[in-house]
Amino acid sequence: MSLSRPLSLIGVPTDIGASVRGASMGPEALRVAQLQARLEAHGLTVHDLGNLPGPANPWLPPRDGYRHLDEVVQWNRSVHDAVFEALQRGHLPVMLGGDHCLAIGSISAVARHCREQGKRLRVLWLDAHADFNTSAITPSGNVHGMPVACLCGHGPAGLTTLGGVVPAISPKVVRQIGIRSVDPGEKRFVHEQDLEVFDMRYIDESGMRHTMELALATLDENTHLHVSFDVDFLDPDIAPGVGTTVPGGPTYREAQLCMEMIADTGRLASLDVVELNPALDLRNRTAELAVDLIESLFGKSTLMRK
Repeated sequence: MSLSRPLSLIGVPTDIGASVRGASMGPEALRVAQLQARLEAHGLTVHDLGNLPGPANPWLPPRDGYRHLDEVVQWNRSVHDAVFEALQRGHLPVMLGGDHCLAIGSISAVARHCREQGKRLRVLWLDAHADFNTSAITPSGNVHGMPVACLCGHGPAGLTTLGGVVPAISPKVVRQIGIRSVDPGEKRFVHEQDLEVFDMRYIDESGMRHTMELALATLDENTHLHVSFDVDFLDPDIAPGVGTTVPGGPTYREAQLCMEMIADTGRLASLDVVELNPALDLRNRTAELAVDLIESLFGKSTLMRK
């Protein structure tokens, strides 16, 4: 895979939407794991734009079904503007979270860019969770459980309107992979909205290769592929450094195959890396694994055949 576009690394050091503290340290852990140098070793041009500023986490209980809504909106506005600016400059934005609520800003910006450029959008959501809660059905009020719903127009105006059009995306553009923890009300809502979900049972029965073939089907040269990679997608045996571990995730080899097949399309145009929590990690092991997998997204391959 040859990628001519420069990469822009955008650090977003906040756990404002999360259920436990620590994801705010995720961007630095990825830098400590040599993300920039490892990508540059593959011939890529990488600009680290540093960390976005934003409000501190007040760590308060939910109000009206949301925790920290004002601060979540502020962070996501900053993410939207930074990601949109990177895309306007012809760069490939890599948003280093931070918790997964930040994908609202990131994907709103990508969707806006696609509308302006006349491109189709495909979003791959690699996650243990569907993240399709609303204030009415959330058990916790944590906004990192709501980003896909907000992007599809189900959420507070401060989050659904970020990219200027509501909804920012249709559920039809999303493919969720690795899902294995969904709240009861959320499950009903996912079915109502007809979200395409390849859960772990599907991967067990059909294999990661067939799953990815379906998730990547019908991509063409006019498709912008966005990957939102929640590190809790991975099995906690190999990736313990996340706040919401769910047993039974993809193995190292399954995750590598997933990333390599995305790279093979040559369509990857923006990326979120979220929910890495160094406070819960062992010697930065999860960050190093995440960097290894990100390298594979950008063309590092185990392929020995000609």
